[in-house]
Amino acid sequence: MRIVVVGAGGVGGYFGARLAEAGHEVTFVARGRHLAAIRERGALLVRSPLGEARVDARHFVESPAEVHQADVVLVAVKLWDTEDVAAGLRHLTDGGARVLSLQNGVQKDTVLRRHLPEDAVWGGVCYIAAVIEEPGVVVHRGPMQRIVLGAYQGHPADGVAEFHEACVKAGIDAEVGADIARTVWEKYVFLTGLSATTTAVRQPIGVIRGNPATRELLREVMAEAVAVGRASGVDLDEAFADAQMAAVDTLPAGMTSSMAHDLERGNRLELPWLSGGVVSLGRELGVPTPRNRTVADVLAPYELGRPAPDA
Repeated sequence: MRIVVVGAGGVGGYFGARLAEAGHEVTFVARGRHLAAIRERGALLVRSPLGEARVDARHFVESPAEVHQADVVLVAVKLWDTEDVAAGLRHLTDGGARVLSLQNGVQKDTVLRRHLPEDAVWGGVCYIAAVIEEPGVVVHRGPMQRIVLGAYQGHPADGVAEFHEACVKAGIDAEVGADIARTVWEKYVFLTGLSATTTAVRQPIGVIRGNPATRELLREVMAEAVAVGRASGVDLDEAFADAQMAAVDTLPAGMTSSMAHDLERGNRLELPWLSGGVVSLGRELGVPTPRNRTVADVLAPYELGRPAPDA
């Protein structure tokens, strides 16, 4: 298959490298210091407990405009870049490409559909712990590396089975979701809870779940997200947040979130699309979201990165 990966960070770098290893024609869109290091080294290096991978630098470009045809486009940029990326993919969807966002949040596909035909946008989520350790090097931590994808209800599923098969043959744990909208929201509920608490409290999940006050904060952050999802028409179980707490108790005690990692490094946060997204969607739907609102307010000074001392 002809695959374009927009964003060669932890998510895009890992999954794109596995697909390239399997013999697919994969082109990566990267930029900045990461792209410069890849070109200087001659390859992207992916370190993983499942095996190291290298992707030759000749497969990297700076813009989707440099790619003329594709079967599937994987979007793996940070959420604030979605609008700009979507605007640059129309020539590929006009040629028949399908677009699969592996980003966080539930508003990502709404943004894509503002610029692209609805039928061209698949729904999907991924589960992986992978980061850019240094420019040119992606590190995959732990064995988990899973993609769930599917066409949204009412839209044709052309190409879904073919891409699913490509992922499986590349060694990726992949699944076609029966109700992909619900799958996207289920991940959003969990991710919002994990991100909100580990970032605001600045402690890993073991500490969060072990303290009665922060444990309840985690449950209520997720419960608010469930309420917003149900109000938007998604078939979420009303008790989904409680069920997720049982799953939380099985997580490694030292587990944290990518947003907490970004806060620690002084990077920009995806806050407006996580707890902030729950708040904005709740406001539109008339659903109270006081816990997410508090998290969003507490973290607001860090949204664009570490604030200057004299700001």
